Amino acid sequence: MNKKLTALFSLVIILAFIGYIIFDATKDPDKKDSSESVKDTLYNDSWTLFREMQITGGDLSSVAVSGNGIIFLGGDSFIKSLNPDLTELWNLNTESKITSLAVSGDTVFASTTEMILLVSTSGKLLAEWGPYEGNSIITSVSAGKRFLAFADAGNKRVFVLKKNGEMNSMMGQSEDQFVIPSPYFDVAFSEDIVFAANSGHRRIETWTTDGKKLSQFGEPGTAPGAFCGCCNPSHFAVIPQGFVTAEKGINRIKILDRKGDFIEFVSSNNEFIPSIPLDVASADGKTIYAANSANNTLYLFKRK
Repeated sequence: MNKKLTALFSLVIILAFIGYIIFDATKDPDKKDSSESVKDTLYNDSWTLFREMQITGGDLSSVAVSGNGIIFLGGDSFIKSLNPDLTELWNLNTESKITSLAVSGDTVFASTTEMILLVSTSGKLLAEWGPYEGNSIITSVSAGKRFLAFADAGNKRVFVLKKNGEMNSMMGQSEDQFVIPSPYFDVAFSEDIVFAANSGHRRIETWTTDGKKLSQFGEPGTAPGAFCGCCNPSHFAVIPQGFVTAEKGINRIKILDRKGDFIEFVSSNNEFIPSIPLDVASADGKTIYAANSANNTLYLFKRK
């Protein structure tokens, strides 16, 4: 009995093998498996690196630019100002590392991990605000016409201040909390709208200055319009086209429209260190500035 079952089982295997050979020989050779036919679309960078500058005097961390093209750089214990031709205007030594910069009118707002420094556009320290809450890790500051906002990765909050330093509102409480796994937490103004990166959720959120969440866009993934890996977008800036964003993991700089749809890559074919994203800034959307803390270099990009 066992011999008959063994023979029958062997016959079934032989017939199945013959059937597979026949199928493989007769299938369309030009038809690929679905796993083979789904390929990542290759995109070329639409921008070119036209100039770069090595920054001395300390580790570079951040960049901002005014409407008239004056560049401001922050880093370990310094704030610098450069003309559009990259000649230095002034250098201000600071007691702490500068984590981010913003410029509004004749004032530069510079954050340390605990405080906000107010500096004139001629390089004079005007005031210091803070410290604020305990365990603060301020990673980003942005200035609008009437308000100032800063992102605190330590407390996972965005704070909105009036231009006199008085607290106006706070974001990131109750059900609308920010997920911030590491100190990459960016914020930017456009008119009186606040955009904040909820980097643990890989998205950018839209808020009112009184702390009401309006909308969001972004999703995890490697697609051009998605944000890959942890803590993205690590940096972003508002430009006329929408947003310029920078990522870590896959270190790429790209432009999205106001709805979050992908427009083009500024830099994706590069040799930047994947784990160290570049801070980005632009006043007009025609020149994009990127500060690379890995090699203390400022990059300038223009469209091809």
